[in-house]
Amino acid sequence: MAIAAAPGPDDSSRPKIGIISLGDMGSGLARLLVAKGFSVATNCSGRSQDTIDRATAAGAELLASDAALIDACSLILSVVPPRDAAATAQRIVDALPAASTRSAPLYYADMNAVSPATVRAIAALFSSPSPSPSPSTTTSPTSPVEVRFIDGSILGGPPSPPESTGPSADVSEWYRPLLPTSGPHQLADASAHLALTLRAKHISADIGAASGLKMCFASLSKGFAAVAIQSITTAQRLGVLPDLLSALADLAPATLARAERTVVAVPPKAYRWVAEMREISATHEVSGGFVPERIFAGAADVFAAMADDTVLGGEKVGRRKRGTTVEDVADAMAEGLERKRKKTE
Repeated sequence: MAIAAAPGPDDSSRPKIGIISLGDMGSGLARLLVAKGFSVATNCSGRSQDTIDRATAAGAELLASDAALIDACSLILSVVPPRDAAATAQRIVDALPAASTRSAPLYYADMNAVSPATVRAIAALFSSPSPSPSPSTTTSPTSPVEVRFIDGSILGGPPSPPESTGPSADVSEWYRPLLPTSGPHQLADASAHLALTLRAKHISADIGAASGLKMCFASLSKGFAAVAIQSITTAQRLGVLPDLLSALADLAPATLARAERTVVAVPPKAYRWVAEMREISATHEVSGGFVPERIFAGAADVFAAMADDTVLGGEKVGRRKRGTTVEDVADAMAEGLERKRKKTE
C-alpha cells in the first residue's frame, strides 16, 4: 500500500548514495532514489552479470573499487545476504585508508537481517584502527576517515512504482518498505530528504534495536513461510495436499491466501533466508531467553533443503520456471527430499 510522504525540506543538494549490493532489494532502493533525484553508485567488481545488469537498469553509477565508493558517496547502504553482512563491512573498513579525497564523515548503514549481537560486532569494526595501505599500492596513507555507523533494517519488499505511472510517479505513490534505524546516528543526519524518501524511522539510540525489530518482524513473516512449506510438502508426500488446500479454503481462507502468496515467492530467496533464520534463532535465544531455540533453527533447515536439495534452489527473480504455484513447490520439495533420502540409504 502506498503511504503519503510527509513534506520535506528544500534539499536541492542531495548526497550521492552508495549501495552494496544491487540485488532485488538493493536495486529497488536504487531505482527509487534515482527516480527521486539522488545519484546512486555501487561497486560491481567481481559481481555476476545479473548484478551488473540490475545496477545499470536501476541507473546506478558503476565504480571500480570500494575506495572509489567511499570517496564518492556521503552514505553507504549495505543491503546484502545476512551471511555477507560482516564481510561487507570489513571490505569497507579495509578500503578506508585508500580513500584519498574524503574529508567529511562517511555514514555507513547496515540494513541487513542480522541479530542485535551481530550488528554490534559489525559496528565495532568501524571503531577499530583502519589498516594502512599495503606497500604494493601507490596510494599514500591519509588521515583516518570518520565513519558514522547506523543500525538499520528493512521491513517489507523492494520499492516499486505504480504500474500505471512508472518511476516518474510521485514518491507517495510508490510502494516503499519501512526502514527502522537505531544508534547514535540516523539517516536524516546525512540527508533529511533521504530519510523521508526511504520512510526511515529512528526508533532508538541503541545499536541493535533496529536489527532486533527486524528479527521479530521476520519471525512472523518468514517463519510462516517455513511452516507453510513444511506443511504442504508433507501433505504432498502423504497424498493429501488437495484435501489440505480444500480444508484451508473452507475453514481458513485468509491462511490459504497468505500461503499461496508467500510460498511461491520463497524459492529465489531461500539461500538468503538460511542465515537469516539462524540470526533470528540467535536473537530469540540470546535476547529472548528461549534456550535452546529450536523453532527458527528448524526453519533454517527448511530453507536450506529448498536451496540445496531441490530444483527450486536454482530459481532467479524475474526468470521463474519452477515453484510458481503451491502445488509445484510441494512437488519440487517432495522430489528433492526423496532423492536426498535415497542417497543417504
